Amino acid sequence: MNILAEEIPLLEAKLPKLSVSEIALIIRQNWRPVWFGAVPYLDAMSRMQTVNDPVFNDDGRSVVNYFLCNAKFWRGDVAKAVKAELKSRLKS
Repeated sequence: MNILAEEIPLLEAKLPKLSVSEIALIIRQNWRPVWFGAVPYLDAMSRMQTVNDPVFNDDGRSVVNYFLCNAKFWRGDVAKAVKAELKSRLKS
């Protein structure tokens, strides 16, 4: 999924309404290949509705935080919008 620069405002408006698993799908479609360090956290995020959902024995907030730590190699407008949304969810 290649999101054009003019579509970024639409994405930013849509992100707050999406579940964490839907955001994980956007990440997979946009970040190819996903850096190996982020894969386990992205897999776990694919099972989450909110950042408060536990995945197996892991706290959901920790999963998202670890994903963000391992997503430093993902760059671009989509990455910036998605990371900002995930950080916002961790703060609330």
